[in-house]
Amino acid sequence: MRILFLGYWGLYDGLTTSTIFPHLRLLQAREDVDAIRLVTIERDTQAPTPLQFTPDFEANKISFQPLCSRPSSNVLLNKIEDFTRFPAELIKQVAEFKPDFLLARGAPAGALAYLVWQKTKLPFYVESFEPHADYMLESGVWRPYDPRYLFQRHWEKRQKQLARGLMPVAENYRRQLVAEGVPADRIATVPCSVDAHSFTFDLGARQRVRQRLGFGAGDIVGIYVGKFGGIYYDEEAFAVFRAAADHFGPSFRLILLTPDSQAEIQTKLQASGLTLGQTFITKAPHAEVPNYLSAADFAFATIKPAPCRLFCSAIKIGEYWANGLPVLLPPGIGDDSMIAEQEGGGAVFDLAKPASLKVALEQLTTLLAPADYRQRIKQLAVKHRSVARAREAYDALLRPS
Repeated sequence: MRILFLGYWGLYDGLTTSTIFPHLRLLQAREDVDAIRLVTIERDTQAPTPLQFTPDFEANKISFQPLCSRPSSNVLLNKIEDFTRFPAELIKQVAEFKPDFLLARGAPAGALAYLVWQKTKLPFYVESFEPHADYMLESGVWRPYDPRYLFQRHWEKRQKQLARGLMPVAENYRRQLVAEGVPADRIATVPCSVDAHSFTFDLGARQRVRQRLGFGAGDIVGIYVGKFGGIYYDEEAFAVFRAAADHFGPSFRLILLTPDSQAEIQTKLQASGLTLGQTFITKAPHAEVPNYLSAADFAFATIKPAPCRLFCSAIKIGEYWANGLPVLLPPGIGDDSMIAEQEGGGAVFDLAKPASLKVALEQLTTLLAPADYRQRIKQLAVKHRSVARAREAYDALLRPS
């Protein structure tokens, strides 16, 4: 098989590293896969070519060809230009590479795959399939009349109808798709996979990072990885951080790994009453994230609840669990909120019910008490986020034309 693998992020974006690369490793290991072309969307003027794969990628099996977005200060015009120009560029790649099918990562990439199908009838699959348009609407990022919402919603409908296979990230969404009439044999649930070995707790890293940051061995450290705003809480997240500081007292410390402006984050921390001495903010490469997780005791996943959030699978939660960290999170976040409640993977709070945050923090304290809590929680990542789920889905769905 020859596979054109289409991502929707840049080559060096953390989402590409954490969600696409593990699946490329699975695909290159298959004897029936002859060649893979990875296509990413680069938002910078200089595309990162040639592709610098890590040593476990086979250069003779995997090639790389980016789609380069033209810089624009207008996000809407930029996105429209992407979806009018990129299909034609992908069609040229199809003619050159001659894939058996296109495998798209995420519903926005799936939209491009569908637009290519319109012209070429090249079969396509969509993994990490989620109702992206409704996510953005319910999070307040898009409006009902926004062309991005209207087009993306239509394209998702066509993906459900025409994709040879869909790989939603949550069982909740698999059931919803079946209820909508998508044949069950065209669906396989694949939660966002995590390499549990790469994210394993490291005592040495814990000691080194804490010493470097000036955190004591007995401090209670919470960590958050990701952005603020959009589909994530913004000011509300800092209120949650403050509640944790109040709960744990003077020994509480906070690590924030975020691409957001440090100056803006510091302003929000100070407004919430957290001091600079209690916190550390940086933008860390994905390879360094496990070290920071090892330095922490628990993690935050401040994702905005919304009806469609039941259908998501946050990669950060899988990474937290792989490191043995219990997670403080809102209700209705994919399958994970239920797993946290039923299997001890964390504690759930609902900002619509202010008293629930205090209860969740008390539950979190209980989870942190056993000496072996990290080993137990790591098993949740092994059970629910193993890359083996993707291997099984590929075995069941992928086939040449």
